[in-house]
Amino acid sequence: MSINTFGRLLRFTTWGESHGPALGAVVDGCPPGLELSEAAIQPFLDARRPGQSKFTTQRQEPDTVRILSGVFEGRTTGTPISLMIENVDQRSKDYSEVAKAYRPGHADYAYDAKYGFRDYRGGGRSSARETAARVAAGAVARLVIPEVAILGYVSEIGGDAIDPANFNADEIARNPFFCPDAAAAIRWEKIVDDARLAGSSVGGVVECLAIGVPAGWGAPLYGKLDADLAAGMMGINAVKGVEIGDGFAAARLTGEGNADPMRPGNDGPVFTANHAGGIAGGISTGQPVKVRVAFKPTSSILTPVETIDRDGQAAEIRTKGRHDPCVGIRGVPVVEAMMALVLADHKLLHRGQCG
Repeated sequence: MSINTFGRLLRFTTWGESHGPALGAVVDGCPPGLELSEAAIQPFLDARRPGQSKFTTQRQEPDTVRILSGVFEGRTTGTPISLMIENVDQRSKDYSEVAKAYRPGHADYAYDAKYGFRDYRGGGRSSARETAARVAAGAVARLVIPEVAILGYVSEIGGDAIDPANFNADEIARNPFFCPDAAAAIRWEKIVDDARLAGSSVGGVVECLAIGVPAGWGAPLYGKLDADLAAGMMGINAVKGVEIGDGFAAARLTGEGNADPMRPGNDGPVFTANHAGGIAGGISTGQPVKVRVAFKPTSSILTPVETIDRDGQAAEIRTKGRHDPCVGIRGVPVVEAMMALVLADHKLLHRGQCG
């Protein structure tokens, strides 16, 4: 597999498999002199960690991170930062049937068609377990952009959306769904639990805001900030759609309805709307950057589904093991991490070109 690296100046490479001894990331291009410790990374991994409620996979992984290089006396040295997370709760026997037949909705068939060989244990390299490494790398990226506050939350599960009038950022940490609407979180308990008990799954939508991004990050044409954000989010497992700002809803507006009017302000323009999601022409405007990410229902379900085996013969498969009934829930820390990684890269690119 040839492409495991993302970014231009701030680059990260992830490595490892779902059921291997460990996985991790190497972050290259991080400026020197930034305070970094394992304790600074761990809270973000704890937010993504499985097994914290009945609404997520019951795989028990502590996701404890170790810094192997790139830090001396508590500060980054400017050299590659190597991060490692051990796997301690693999149950490879759960995937014996997956060795014989392909799971619809997973990368099993496509991976086998490309490489002629696959690690069927939990999906191997295609597993969402890989996202733990991205979250660790994202914690490093946040050090590069201290002026930016990143807030992710789930805005929809199983087709049931939050009420924007009930938005309360303090609620996000008070429920297992990263939900800013207390009433919606109560409804989601039944939606997700019903899917779990039925051996099925539901999809979700994650929204992410980056507040404090100054005007000027990004570039026209082939270095657009929104294009890189879309690429970063689409690279997350189970993501099937990304919107910037109003996204597809913008196609249903008029020109005047979609405009973001500006008025004079003491420190630059004051915007009266943000349909563009903080990005115009591929360059940040100084408004909050807003991204919406759609996660499909988890493909690993207990309900039998028609498929084929490696010989092309008809088969039926039900995926055993421990899986998320709604993968979008634990997608929030991953979306935040990719937001941080893209923004940090563009900050360094902007500084490199414009000083």
